[in-house]
Amino acid sequence: MIDLKSKSYCPTLAEIEQVVQNPVFTQFCSEIKETYACKEKIEFSCCSMEPGWNVKFKKAGKTLCTLYPRELYFTVMIVVGKKEKEAVEAILPECAAVLQEIYQQTKEGNGQRWLMIDVQEQEPLYQDILRLIQIRRTC
Repeated sequence: MIDLKSKSYCPTLAEIEQVVQNPVFTQFCSEIKETYACKEKIEFSCCSMEPGWNVKFKKAGKTLCTLYPRELYFTVMIVVGKKEKEAVEAILPECAAVLQEIYQQTKEGNGQRWLMIDVQEQEPLYQDILRLIQIRRTC
């Protein structure tokens, strides 16, 4: 198995899928690629909080989301900026309680919240995450 913390080898998406070992990761990536007609970009982050390889999806120069692979699950990072804030807060009461809690507990800095959402199964968060990405794309 590959080491996602080693900068010496850039893994493919298929290799990252083997590390995650969760079909929801594969489905999520496929859904984002199809919905937004974009390709994944695999990047190495030197960030002290999340060093290692991650998967970014961008459209029109804007990052829709970043995926941090883990064993058996993955974390989706979505930035809610000034442009998205009103739309996100409008739908938040309809979202899963866990997402509402993540939003409330994430501190705002420079007008942004960097939401880190762990995904292991398809529901209840999955559809909410897709809604946040749609807002990010349209705002």
